[in-house]
Amino acid sequence: MREIRAPFNPEDATEEFCKLLRSYCISRVTGDRYAGEWPREQFRKRGIFYVPSELPKSGLYLDLLPKLNSRQIRLLDNARLVNQLAGLERRTARGGKDSIDHSPGAHDDVANVCAGLASIAVNQNTVRCFDLFTGAEMSSQQNAKDTLASMTRGL
Repeated sequence: MREIRAPFNPEDATEEFCKLLRSYCISRVTGDRYAGEWPREQFRKRGIFYVPSELPKSGLYLDLLPKLNSRQIRLLDNARLVNQLAGLERRTARGGKDSIDHSPGAHDDVANVCAGLASIAVNQNTVRCFDLFTGAEMSSQQNAKDTLASMTRGL
């Protein structure tokens, strides 16, 4: 997980992330709708196609909990991620609609990324994994333990 903490120049941060994405041959990303058209324009200028998430962040958070509880996904061992997820608050509006967000003055950028990735990986089944050494695409039956075992046999 990579995060740039404030203060920073947004264009420089976008450039840094686009370089990283290109180094992994990634040309398409999904992100939230924060800041309107600006992020899409900045990524597009750098050759990366930015697709807004189908779900708002409240929807991503609501979708994350069952994935965690059913162990469809596991969280990274990252203190900021755990703290941000633990700090989320559920509120019910007058019309009865639930929203989940960080408390005033807090942040949820890392938690938002985690929830978005979980949604894409599980719901849309569009995340493809490749062996870092051979470049071969891994089937859904393969897992990290099998890959690690095969890598260490060759050493």
